Amino acid sequence: MADPIEPSTSSSDPNSIPIPTAILHPRREPFEHGLLTIQKLIFNDPVQALTPLKQKFASPSTQRVDSAALAELLQISFDHSRLVLETLASVLHSEPDPLVTALPDDVDSIGADLRDLILFLYIQSYKRLLPRSHKDSAAVADVWPSMSAFDGYLSALSPLQLVRSNSRRFMPSQADEEVHQLSYLQKHLANILSLLSEHVEGESEESLVLTMEGFEHLGFLIQFGDKGSEVVPLSQAAPFFANSDPDMPAAPVPVSQVHDWLLQTIASSLESITEKVSAKENGSPSGSDQDVAMADATPSSAKASLSARSPCFVEGVSKSSYVKQASDLNSSSVKAVRVEHCERVHVIIAAKRVCIANCRECVFFLGVNQRPLFVGDNHKLQVAPYNTYYSQLEEHLTEVGIVSTINRWDEALSISVIDPHDSLSHPAGVSDAQPESATCLDPDQFTNFLIPNWFENESTGSTKDNPFPLPDAYMTSQQRNQKNLSEIKQMLREAPLEENRKRELSSALHVYFKDWLYASGNIRQLYCLQGD
Repeated sequence: MADPIEPSTSSSDPNSIPIPTAILHPRREPFEHGLLTIQKLIFNDPVQALTPLKQKFASPSTQRVDSAALAELLQISFDHSRLVLETLASVLHSEPDPLVTALPDDVDSIGADLRDLILFLYIQSYKRLLPRSHKDSAAVADVWPSMSAFDGYLSALSPLQLVRSNSRRFMPSQADEEVHQLSYLQKHLANILSLLSEHVEGESEESLVLTMEGFEHLGFLIQFGDKGSEVVPLSQAAPFFANSDPDMPAAPVPVSQVHDWLLQTIASSLESITEKVSAKENGSPSGSDQDVAMADATPSSAKASLSARSPCFVEGVSKSSYVKQASDLNSSSVKAVRVEHCERVHVIIAAKRVCIANCRECVFFLGVNQRPLFVGDNHKLQVAPYNTYYSQLEEHLTEVGIVSTINRWDEALSISVIDPHDSLSHPAGVSDAQPESATCLDPDQFTNFLIPNWFENESTGSTKDNPFPLPDAYMTSQQRNQKNLSEIKQMLREAPLEENRKRELSSALHVYFKDWLYASGNIRQLYCLQGD
């Protein structure tokens, strides 16, 4: 259990607003998985753009917004408005919200909570942090020869070259990003609170107030609680709501009071995070590591990192296979998968949502309930139906709310070659480029992936086959291959050959099989098995 947040007060100023001793953190999910590269959602003046949305749906009977209404109000396509709702569902802070657990066909009938939707749309104008500068500009020129839409701000290097260049060390750390995100919220706090506030009729001063329920929706953007601790509800940390009677609605609070308290809290948190970063950079042992322990990206290694408040990264996979177990993700919430900067890899994914960015010559075997999203500068990508299983697969799908009878693997949605959330400008003319869509894998090239029984100590499940139904063309191809294999086996068994001729035939088959393993690259699978 997390320690309760004790408000602290200043002894020198009796009128100071109490602020919590725990650090306020931005929620990483909306900033890392919730930003969409849809130009019409990048508002120059978010308050002016979102006020009509608030006014239209502010009445108690219309607090939830569906795709059609959103498309009409923002003048975007239905596909894009549906994408907004589905993406919002994957990054919501409130698990009990019905949109989180909505079946794909029920997303529009349930709709999004107006306040969550407003916050989601507001941060679409957020600009990501610039990469760290390098002391040796000549060295940078070797790593980043030119700006490119392929990477937004990294380089014209291919993904594999990017890994080998050890460019991760120039990326902003988690602490850098937290400071940047908190600073953004600090700057836009007044606007955000005004969009969540309610007007009190007949009041000349302090006419804008915030209810406790409205205040809790700020949990979409911020949270209390450090690594490994439970997240504390915002209302329990706020002095104006902390002691409210649970049986009585808490009285609304003037927005100005909430604004002052949050500004002080953010300032205190920024100071604390900055001190820790400075201590770490100066080599002080007291400086706690705010960063995710990133994997060493080397061509021969595949590693992953995971912390209680951070995404799980898998990187540095080259000429090898990498499988994560359920035990690797204990106490973690998996809602969306993002694949970026990959080249010539096969990725097998079962998830509600997947976003694929800046990849080349990859094949994705997908079991997804939402349309796969392709963003950035992708080239020669292929998609195919999900192609594997393990004993606990159906149990895990049920646990996270994935419906195996719905697979939208072949309904790819491609948007925007460039990412407007990058802080750097892009080369002229790039914004007019059309994004490249993925093609479907030829059914004759489709094969099942067999997961070896590496984890015998784990409890067995009931899954005996791929729970995602295969389309007819892929099923027909699979059945034809199985039939051909059975016929060949039968012919070999019944062949009227002497024992020495059978041995020669067996030896020839092994030679051809070995040649195929090397030619196809599948020899690496055997090496992986030998290493485990």
